[in-house]
Amino acid sequence: MTTTTQQPAASWEALVSAALLGTERRRPPVSGSAGHEREPAAALLDAAAVSTVRRRAGLRPAPARERPAVAPEDGRPPLPPAAQRRLAALLANRTAAPSNSGGRRGTAPDLTELLPQWLTAANHHGYRAPAALLPALLDAARSRTDLRQDALALGGPRALWLARLNPDWKFALRGAAGGSGLPETWQPGSAQPRSVQPSAAQPTSVQPRTGQPATGQPGNAESDAVQRAWQEGLFAERVALLTALRRRDPAAALALLGSTWVRERAEDRLMFVDSLRTGLSPADEPFLEQALSDRSRNVRATAAELLSALPDSALAARMAERASACVALDRTSVASMIAVEAPHACDAAMQRDGVAPKPPSGCGERAWWLGQIVESAPLSCWKDRLGGRSPAEIVALPVADDWQADLHAAWCRAAVRQQDSAWSRALLGPPGAASGAVGPSGATAATASLGERAKLLSTLLPGERAAWAAEFIAAHGLSEAFQLLGVCTVPWAEPLGRAVVDALDIARDAGSYPWSFSGVMGLAERCLDPAQADRLELLTAIPDETESASPGAGGYWSEAFQRLVGTLRLRATMHRELAAPTDLEPTDLEPADLDPAVDHPDAGHGP
Repeated sequence: MTTTTQQPAASWEALVSAALLGTERRRPPVSGSAGHEREPAAALLDAAAVSTVRRRAGLRPAPARERPAVAPEDGRPPLPPAAQRRLAALLANRTAAPSNSGGRRGTAPDLTELLPQWLTAANHHGYRAPAALLPALLDAARSRTDLRQDALALGGPRALWLARLNPDWKFALRGAAGGSGLPETWQPGSAQPRSVQPSAAQPTSVQPRTGQPATGQPGNAESDAVQRAWQEGLFAERVALLTALRRRDPAAALALLGSTWVRERAEDRLMFVDSLRTGLSPADEPFLEQALSDRSRNVRATAAELLSALPDSALAARMAERASACVALDRTSVASMIAVEAPHACDAAMQRDGVAPKPPSGCGERAWWLGQIVESAPLSCWKDRLGGRSPAEIVALPVADDWQADLHAAWCRAAVRQQDSAWSRALLGPPGAASGAVGPSGATAATASLGERAKLLSTLLPGERAAWAAEFIAAHGLSEAFQLLGVCTVPWAEPLGRAVVDALDIARDAGSYPWSFSGVMGLAERCLDPAQADRLELLTAIPDETESASPGAGGYWSEAFQRLVGTLRLRATMHRELAAPTDLEPTDLEPADLDPAVDHPDAGHGP
């Protein structure tokens, strides 16, 4: 009997090295005469095949890991079947390759832009996401930060449970309230830090983060969980915890922050103090007042900004005193006029209160200091200072020595910061007036900046906001309205929607370039009331091109309006699907039933 001596197998690394260098430069590490009789390349491939089989067959199973905890229950109702299929189609379209249409979008609705609106509507109904779609939902939220809040809300506790099993979804554990460390049974008032009492949230009287609490009553299990997450969590997780706690119990969040403040890094302190914007109240003033002495300039500036948003704070009173010394009625003028005497120096007290001494390029020092003082002063101080006048009357007053632009810009910032609708209304002026132009009632627009106007507009109630924007579009058209439309409530109110459609119709009839209005058209697809679809149907026809019209503009306009109509009708269908009754038995559809390409040809298209 002949026995064959088995040669040692070549290592995988040696085979890879020979393949990379080439068999002409390095002989394959194959032993035995059989290997030398064949072509080196063939011998190398055979050896690689044998090595692959050996590695797979000889793999030793790793020790079994601990089984993951059972997924938590989600008691919310499931989506209606049609809405489940719609969500599957929206998520599947997220990864679809864009069509090569030479820059033309065609007539099909853009489903990627409808996904945020669908998620918001589904959360409004209180539904839960189907379990089979949780991975796709988390993938979508990973790639688009604008989806995360609504996607995690729809996914609920099961999405967070799943995120703990995949490192790619760790953002969910950092950014969601449920993944912030707050126990699910937590209630306001139950998470007070044991090391600090709520009334002693001062930065200079707290315990270090790494220290043990020296005083206070023993906390319950929920308080211990919050403390453990705050003491041991990563920075992003601690920010999420503080933000979530701030929404539910501002006093507890402030005390939690105070418990470790003196040992935090400057960049961390900046993010933590910025989180106090949520639920800002006079109770935060002692903490913020002491933060004005922080070593970090950015922390001091943020604390000063927050204090200036509290009209009754001590900082606001100091700024009002400084502003009153700079701005007054001109007693030497026959006509009523505002006189301005800007500061000549930025002293240490001003710097402590958040006034930055060095101006940006292109801005004078005195104008820079004046603007910071005026924007931080409470707007209520100007009525008595300027003769008992109303905000509209004050804004209408002329300002001496070319200080009007600086003064009005500072008032605009103050109105936005303090959310003062009366001052915002006065500074906006009538919709048809340009900056400095006198409207029919004698009112003027204080700023020509569309960005500032959009911020001022956001402080008004939704109905007034829409009416103002509609009148602005009627007077100025759509070319300057994009930023204003972005702050209007969705769906747009009927007067605003009608103004936008009329302006688009005018642009179409004038033969304007349709791509010049692509931004507004995209907003209209997402924000117009779906009830406008029937009215827009008439605009889908290709118009007759005039001599002055842009070549091919009619076809582009027709496609744009067809896409707009199709998107509006699809949005209406989506809302009907969400409003439909769910199955009597609270179960999700099977994964096969959620495939948008199976037996649901309209799932990814319009109705």
